[in-house]
Amino acid sequence: MSVALPELFVLGMACLILVIDLFLTEKTRIVTYLLAQATLIGAAIASMAHQFGAPEIAFDGNFIRDGMGDTLKVFIYLSAFVVFLYSRSYLQARNLFKGEFYVLGLFGVLGMMVMVSAQSLLTLYLGLELLSLSLYALVAMNRDSTYASEAAMKYFVLGALASGMLLYGMSMIYGVTGSLVLSEISGQVATLGADDMVLVFGLVFTIVGIAFKLGAVPFHMWVPDVYQGSPTAVTVYIGTAPKIAAFAMVMRLLVDGLEGLHPHWQGMLVILVILSLAIGNITAIAQTNIKRMLAYSTIAHVGYLLLGVLSGTEAGYASSMFYTIVYALMSLGGFGMIMLLSRAGFEADKLEDFKGLNERSPWFAFMMLILMFSMAGVPVFLGFWAKLSVLSAVVDAGLVWLAAVAVVFSIIGAFYYLRVVKLMYFDKPVDNTPIEGDIDVRVMLSANSLAILGLGLFPGGLMGLCTRAMGL
Repeated sequence: MSVALPELFVLGMACLILVIDLFLTEKTRIVTYLLAQATLIGAAIASMAHQFGAPEIAFDGNFIRDGMGDTLKVFIYLSAFVVFLYSRSYLQARNLFKGEFYVLGLFGVLGMMVMVSAQSLLTLYLGLELLSLSLYALVAMNRDSTYASEAAMKYFVLGALASGMLLYGMSMIYGVTGSLVLSEISGQVATLGADDMVLVFGLVFTIVGIAFKLGAVPFHMWVPDVYQGSPTAVTVYIGTAPKIAAFAMVMRLLVDGLEGLHPHWQGMLVILVILSLAIGNITAIAQTNIKRMLAYSTIAHVGYLLLGVLSGTEAGYASSMFYTIVYALMSLGGFGMIMLLSRAGFEADKLEDFKGLNERSPWFAFMMLILMFSMAGVPVFLGFWAKLSVLSAVVDAGLVWLAAVAVVFSIIGAFYYLRVVKLMYFDKPVDNTPIEGDIDVRVMLSANSLAILGLGLFPGGLMGLCTRAMGL
């Protein structure tokens, strides 16, 4: 049971917080927030206590605890902790400061933890559904908003279709291999060979499910609407930690279970990468809503993330893990800045809301500049090293042409990030209202951006952590 101690702790605390919240008033609801943050800190301590120990298998081979899993879980806790901190004042200003946000957030974290440590198709699917159901409810949390209701309906319907596709693919894999455990599936795939047609069909449906959860083209249609329609507190949650869990799902399914089919899934991922880079970067240029722009940016970043995976090498997997963590940190800062500029009755989700930010607050204009330069992949900033690492993995795998395509789209994508910088520094503000924000949000947002700058100057530590987590 100690193998699953972090999961059991989060489950117990989420249930406890759910009960405690029933007896709290609006004035004492801060207790729910503090307990949720304490839960994440406790789970991080439990995960780090075992980090880089020998891999342990539990629950009849359905659950694994290894270096990659523990490292990803720590960054999931970190992302959720920062999301909860950024969101508190935002939710209070809109009368949305309810215990349900934190309880659903913790259950979502639990689903991600199960996905990260899944060693069977069944465990992986259960974790994915727990996360998905929590996200559907979070998106619809603002019942007075027609945009939020519409986004939740789209997300739910398309998510149900994707889950059905994934489950169908898993059932075909189970039918051929006779096992749900990924290590046994891997052995069966090696025995049957990569040309078994039923296995390949199962792989196709599985890739569809994965692509939807990541938001890769052509299964990206939910991303812009959900990002824009959700309250920004929910958008930042969806855009950060679940991406780390989705990367873990890719690793568990394609690498741990179906690595014998690498020639097939590599070709499929190449198509997803090219489409995601093209549609994501080009469509983002036309956006006037910054949340929608960051949604298309997410689609493009998913393309870069998959570059390392499709290389099929251990170094490539480590570079993809590095990219995923870096992307989550950058997204936290980007959406956090939107929440900082927002206030009761006003959402700072238009590009024009960032005009003249340097005149209103030179410090936070500089913080946003760091985030935008990092996302654009400007040298010295952390995002540059993330892109360089996945491009190097693709070149080492012999796919030089694909790396060249990725570089071209990266240059195209730099336009819409630099446009935000131009608006902040060279345009006059349309709103001179002083920027209000709690001190904890201001400090965390500053630390978030400065961490990206610092890690960009010294990227070896984080990259080394990812390499070690992959067992290299």
